Amino acid sequence: MESLPNNWDELAKILEPIHINHLVTQHLESCNYKIRGYWDSNNKFYEEIAFIHPICAELIGRSLGTNIINNHPTSHWIKLKFLLKADLSASENNVVSDDDDEEIGELTLILDTNHTVIDENWLIDVESPFVVAKSQPDLQHSA
Repeated sequence: MESLPNNWDELAKILEPIHINHLVTQHLESCNYKIRGYWDSNNKFYEEIAFIHPICAELIGRSLGTNIINNHPTSHWIKLKFLLKADLSASENNVVSDDDDEEIGELTLILDTNHTVIDENWLIDVESPFVVAKSQPDLQHSA
């Protein structure tokens, strides 16, 4: 089994052939720029989150990890964290001028050693003007 790198330079060498921008763009396209079944930080459920404007992703974090069972490494993974922003360069009219307003959330992708996405985690600002969040009607009934 391959060993983990000892420093960040080695991590950069491992990540270099992944083509990170292509990977995240391909992932966003594969889900058609939508998330189905999303729970926000207030435990509110949304049937669907859709991005209504072209979005871009900026890598803001990366790390490597190892799953260990009985003190033995069993598998390795790569974690890539992206900041999701509205791509206003694709817009004819500048909808928003404040850079903070362009941010619509974060996407974390977990890859196996074959660079296949094995998990994802979304953190979306459902109040963003670039997001359409369809919530599920409250099905709870009072007794």
